[in-house]
Amino acid sequence: MHIISWAKIRDFVDRHPTSLGSMRTWFDCLESRMYKDFNDLRTMFPSADRVRLKSGQDRYVFNVAGNNYRIICGIHFNRGKVYVRFVLTHAEYDKGAWKHE
Repeated sequence: MHIISWAKIRDFVDRHPTSLGSMRTWFDCLESRMYKDFNDLRTMFPSADRVRLKSGQDRYVFNVAGNNYRIICGIHFNRGKVYVRFVLTHAEYDKGAWKHE
């Protein structure tokens, strides 16, 4: 998969330096192969969730570093593109502001 973009992850790592290793592992695992659909994605990321926003768009939520961080993405499986929308701590995720995107 082609991940767009590392910049949001880098900005998060700048604020939370201890997250770098976990973020790099997530990035490398996702980038290492193509996934044909959500079920295929869950073979590598069993805790990933699909969330339908009020807008009707799907977002995919990944638990990173033992659920300490969340990465929320838009994924176009047919094009092999992953759009990183938010990188949050667990506490930021729980506030739910990302759902109003």
